[in-house]
Amino acid sequence: MQFDHRTGRWQRRSQHLDRRSVLRGGLLGLGLVAVGGGLASCQGGGSADGGTRGDGVGGRGALADLGPLSTTPDVNDLLLPAGFTARVIGRAGEAVLGTSFRWHTDPDGAAVFAKPDGGWVYVSNREHLPGGVNAIAFNAQGVIERAYEILPGALSRTNCGGGVTPWQTWFSGEEFDRGLIWECDPFGVAEPQNWPLLGRFKHEAATVDPAANIVYLTEDEPDGRFYRFLSDAPNIGGRADLSRGRLQALRILADAMLINTPGQGSRYPVEWLDIAEPNPRLGLLSSAVPTRKQQPDSFAFNGGEGIWQQRGVVYFSTKGDRRVWALDVAAQSLQVIYDDAAFATPPLTSVDNLVMTPGGDVIVAEDQNSEQMAVAIRPDGRFQPLVQLGPKHVGSEVTGPAFSPDGRFFYFSSQRGTSNLVGTDGVTYAVEGPWWKV
Repeated sequence: MQFDHRTGRWQRRSQHLDRRSVLRGGLLGLGLVAVGGGLASCQGGGSADGGTRGDGVGGRGALADLGPLSTTPDVNDLLLPAGFTARVIGRAGEAVLGTSFRWHTDPDGAAVFAKPDGGWVYVSNREHLPGGVNAIAFNAQGVIERAYEILPGALSRTNCGGGVTPWQTWFSGEEFDRGLIWECDPFGVAEPQNWPLLGRFKHEAATVDPAANIVYLTEDEPDGRFYRFLSDAPNIGGRADLSRGRLQALRILADAMLINTPGQGSRYPVEWLDIAEPNPRLGLLSSAVPTRKQQPDSFAFNGGEGIWQQRGVVYFSTKGDRRVWALDVAAQSLQVIYDDAAFATPPLTSVDNLVMTPGGDVIVAEDQNSEQMAVAIRPDGRFQPLVQLGPKHVGSEVTGPAFSPDGRFFYFSSQRGTSNLVGTDGVTYAVEGPWWKV
């Protein structure tokens, strides 16, 4: 299949493409559905490039069997698997180690980008006023080299989730009703740029399908929509022109009551509806219709959160109903692959940021619950905790999950640290250990 940007549809190519090979290693292609007490068990696939792309994934394929988390918190008040250690790389209001740059409060969405010299950069949003995005650069041994700003808080605010582009930039989403997507250079060279045609709404996160350079976006509202942006000049293999194109909202071709029934694992066909005014001039005296209300027939998702794409499948989470969804891009069908209402004792009690490993593990960061963890939904259907915040972090949340390109380090933040005070705290960690199957 190939995407026709003129019609907004996928067309069959003369050379047949086995759809199973496109979806290999993804949960949707494996038929994993949250029903009864767990997920159906199947085999997973590996990474075509060894997992060293520097796109926020890292690793060498699928996660190892990490074993249970310790029951005793470490010196950072974290619970880790045996053989793993954590260190602080950034603490709110304090200089990043070896630099004079002060780390931000309220760290949220994050990602890792590879450098040509074998090192990498970890970028992190600030979900507060002012907002912005900061970065920490590491050498090939994982030692901090410098820290710097890539999006000033004077330009943006409440920067929540984001996403990595195929052309190696960072999308940072502003989470308020007139919020925009800002595109940032993780290396701090190019100036940040906002893209109004990606919609003015309460942005959470974004991802780009490199097969057609289509941008997919989530909206953090109880009646939020799921969007895609089709560039008029997608430039497959290069960067898309985000100043020209169409924003669309997803419609599910099924009854909403059936879709919202707990434990539903059916695949539903979808279509896309054009948004007439993606950049409405909202305000107290404005009569403009908010972006999400312009197409009433589009499906209302309950609190869109993290998003990730891999091998032709776009995964995203919704916090209001605590679900993880999977959109099969070629088939244009949508399926719930995790629904905590289907479990007597849910393995995930909240869902927020998402990141995936090359081997198909969907890692979910939990948002504000009593046992805040980063948990992997394994390709064989198991649930594997990676880290957990200790009792001193009650009231915080796990944010910013990302692996270094070599797979040695797992980065994440406790957004409000141990004080649970918005705007004053936040700690970012690096956890090192035997993450990968050998």
